[in-house]
Amino acid sequence: MRLLRVVGGLMLLFITVGDSAKLPHRSSEEGDDILTQRYWYEHADKTLQKKQKISENLERGKAKNIIFFLGDGMGMSTITAARIYKGQKAGLKGAEAELTFEDFPHVSLSKTYAIDRQTSDSANTATAYLCGVKANYGTLGVNGKVKNEDCDSSKDNSTHVSSILQWAQEEGKSTGFVTTTRVTHATPAGLYAHSASRDWEAESPGGDEKCPDIALQLVKQNPGKNIQVILGGGRQSFFPNNEPDVESKEMGKRKDGKNLVNEWLDHKNNISSKVNYVHNLEGFENVTADETDYLLGLFEYSHMQYEFERVTSNSEPSITDMTKKAIQILSKNSKGYFLLVEGGRIDHGHHDGMAKRALEEVVSFDKAIKLALEMTNREDTLLLVTADHSHTMTISGYPLRGNNILGTYVSRDEKVEYTVLGYANGPGYNTSRTFKKNSTLGNDYKQPATFYLESETHGGEDVPVFAIGAVAHLFHGVHDQTYIPHAIGYAACIGPNKDYCKGAASISPIPSFLVPFVVLAHIF
Repeated sequence: MRLLRVVGGLMLLFITVGDSAKLPHRSSEEGDDILTQRYWYEHADKTLQKKQKISENLERGKAKNIIFFLGDGMGMSTITAARIYKGQKAGLKGAEAELTFEDFPHVSLSKTYAIDRQTSDSANTATAYLCGVKANYGTLGVNGKVKNEDCDSSKDNSTHVSSILQWAQEEGKSTGFVTTTRVTHATPAGLYAHSASRDWEAESPGGDEKCPDIALQLVKQNPGKNIQVILGGGRQSFFPNNEPDVESKEMGKRKDGKNLVNEWLDHKNNISSKVNYVHNLEGFENVTADETDYLLGLFEYSHMQYEFERVTSNSEPSITDMTKKAIQILSKNSKGYFLLVEGGRIDHGHHDGMAKRALEEVVSFDKAIKLALEMTNREDTLLLVTADHSHTMTISGYPLRGNNILGTYVSRDEKVEYTVLGYANGPGYNTSRTFKKNSTLGNDYKQPATFYLESETHGGEDVPVFAIGAVAHLFHGVHDQTYIPHAIGYAACIGPNKDYCKGAASISPIPSFLVPFVVLAHIF
């Protein structure tokens, strides 16, 4: 047995240090090669060569910049379906395609449960992955002592927890966030708010003094008032209820008479002469990074448009446009920056039972990630991509490879037609087993659900975390969601772990001449 272990180790050693680059690589077109053993051996070889380089990226010092991409509701089935959808849009069979972040070298899994729920919401998860503390369902930026919608339990500052954005500000870094939802929605609010309810966006039952609403905390309190770039939707929470919205003409939702946009402008103009508030695409495009220190962009009365509508209307920036502008502004700081980018409407597409909308949002989100990779340096920037929770969407049956991911398939034995994508619950429930030709391919088609709910629910399984760049190797294995900000804090030497980080020596990659000894050490 010991001899077998030695032989196996030496074989591993040969593979590790051998010149595998001499092997030919597969072409971008599959053809009949996909049927052969050689095709898959070469495919594996290409991947192995990539993985051999991972050690070169081990802890090269701290991460100066952090870009945190959060796909709201982007669980594993959504990622798989979006990969296929992206490939099929490009004329491929689909499964062989790749989302940008799937090429990140470090991957882990994150447990998403809440203190009081097996399946969580976007508020308590935001508290976990941004503040490093588990919380109760529906609560933001507070610990487990605060119950959902219990104002009295949250008024004590000792229940408030700080976020990674605040940690970054305390070290002199610039901060910002981009979202396709309202800027006061659960995910971004986890950066700056302390609230017993995610729904208190424009008012709270306790009033400003007892339990200030989320929008007020963003504009008037730390760390919200120090955020330099804020881009998304949600004008409704910033204007009084007797003032019509600039575009929708719906009235604002504030009952306290405050115009928080004016208050934001007044505060920022006392700090800098380079301040911009914009509410449409034209205003956004006129903003230049050199002439901007603070930027507030509120592009919709409520959430921003789904990507399908945005492309048609051409009235607001894409998530890629917003990400680019945010990086340009924040990167002026020599101390670095923290940026959160949320693809928030992935979640909304799923809640509506409209898988196509969710998948299109993932593809758009992926473009923003690709741009961020192109604009940043792996040496000093940590990029993270994850989800807050999953959804109940499944990819089922045995459709042939290349079958439209949004289409149907007829089972060979039972002769029953079914959709490839479906939900465990949601608004798409019906008893019909007949489908009009191409009806399932529409933007507004609701995939069938097992039983009816007005809004499809989240899923409770673990979600993946993809990481690349400075100190990205910290993301491996299965961790609680609360691990994420602490690992980022360590990588950037900010927050509770900054002293621990500064005391740790930088670990250099293992020199190639030592690899044989490392392998043999593992054998014996």
